[in-house]
Amino acid sequence: MDYINFLIAAQKVFSSVEASQTHPAEERAPAHDAYTRLLQRLPPDSQGLWQEVRPLMNMKQGVLVIDDSTLDKPYAQHMALVTRHWSGKHHGVVQGINLISLVWTDRDCRLPCDFRIYNKSQDGLSKNDHFQQMIEQAHERGFEPELVAFDSWYAGLPNLKLVRSFGWHWLTQLKENREVSIDRSGNRAIREIFIPPQGLEVHLKGYGWIKVFRTVAKNGDAEYWATSRLDMTIEQAAWYALDAWQIEVYHRGLKQFTGIERGQYRLEVSQRNHIGLAIRAFVRLEAYRLQTGISWLDAKTGIIRSAIKSYLAHPSITLEATA
Repeated sequence: MDYINFLIAAQKVFSSVEASQTHPAEERAPAHDAYTRLLQRLPPDSQGLWQEVRPLMNMKQGVLVIDDSTLDKPYAQHMALVTRHWSGKHHGVVQGINLISLVWTDRDCRLPCDFRIYNKSQDGLSKNDHFQQMIEQAHERGFEPELVAFDSWYAGLPNLKLVRSFGWHWLTQLKENREVSIDRSGNRAIREIFIPPQGLEVHLKGYGWIKVFRTVAKNGDAEYWATSRLDMTIEQAAWYALDAWQIEVYHRGLKQFTGIERGQYRLEVSQRNHIGLAIRAFVRLEAYRLQTGISWLDAKTGIIRSAIKSYLAHPSITLEATA
């Protein structure tokens, strides 16, 4: 709990040394080695996160969103888990740690309920393997979401069929070369089919009947949204697309306010636990926002403002008056 609270309060430096030096119990404060040992002995899983976030959600409604994000590590040379990944922030391949998140949202909140770290060279698991593990875990935990949303990277047939096997609906984007058929007379790339504004029911090769919508992105490129709900309207699809966007908001807040990218730990177990505890710190910021209406930024800023006010009331760095 001390480390989680430190991540919430810290502004720029997120390390075991800083956590030790800022501990309020000055005479009996834990040494930085104590924090280092903490990060090495905790089980590096999401069970602790689940126990904390479970009471905050209504598992019978809402939307589950899955996506991954790259935690920037541009200067890491001997740090575990760091490899090369595509970054939407940088619009290119960068060096970092790939975090795969499962977030529950009801449009008012963004609550992480599971996460995985991509490390295929060690565990042999692809991003799609992690996707399926988190979906299966969510089903075992009793989720009954309105639908599951994810981007085109996870829109492979095994993933779509797994979501369907649980009786859940899904919303995703399809790549323009994905093959579909209107009347099963022959499969064509989806970009070759005219899709009216209200959407079109098509037969997805290897899966079955789905409904697709064609939209245009800000850069002018066509986007093909697809869902297993054949009765979905374009207006409903737009609302659910906003739900899917919440995971981008979550990843941005996670990086800006918890120091998740700034843990300078070389060992894999330490880095995993730093990431897990940073996510739990975010849960506290989000729960506080829901209770008080105070944004993540204002909550963080309020901590340092309180410290500044305390110092200004009793300044210790002074200069004797010369006049």
